[in-house]
Amino acid sequence: MEVKTILVDMDSVIVDLMSEWFRRYNEEHDDDLTVERIMCWQTEKYVKPVCGKKIYEYLDAPGLFRGLQPLPDAVAVLERLAKAYDLLIVTSSRTFAYTEKEQWVAEHLPFLSKENLIFAHRKDMVRGDLLFDDAPHNLEAFAATGRLAVAMDYPYNRSVKVPRVSGWLEFESLLAERKWGSEGEQTT
Repeated sequence: MEVKTILVDMDSVIVDLMSEWFRRYNEEHDDDLTVERIMCWQTEKYVKPVCGKKIYEYLDAPGLFRGLQPLPDAVAVLERLAKAYDLLIVTSSRTFAYTEKEQWVAEHLPFLSKENLIFAHRKDMVRGDLLFDDAPHNLEAFAATGRLAVAMDYPYNRSVKVPRVSGWLEFESLLAERKWGSEGEQTT
């Protein structure tokens, strides 16, 4: 399969959302939630009962998304990929995050124009050859279209049978080699 257009998720693929999100929860609830403990997409199952679904309200806090740090090698690899592929950031959002994500991309990824940022919950409806994401529902829906979905490997998405990578340098290497391994198996 020839890859020309790459769709890349933002949260937990380009930026480290989980560390800051869980830090805020842990601080308020005296807990030790980490991404390694999250075994499915429903994060509310892993927090104290007093918090429950309110865990998602932390995602509405002004300034959260604006201050997130890029994952290791994300910016450098994206800059290299932008020279060889049509690269689109495809992300979904809540409340304040639309503006903050646009500002984050402008600051950290100045080699991409804001027209390369698409807000969509249904990523399978966006035209592209490959989706690099972490959300199980996005990976499954995109793969169901017959296109290539690649998972940024996390415990919560390991049930999805798509190729997975542990980081940006591995993604770049496998993309260059066009060697994705067996579905559902980590390539490292």
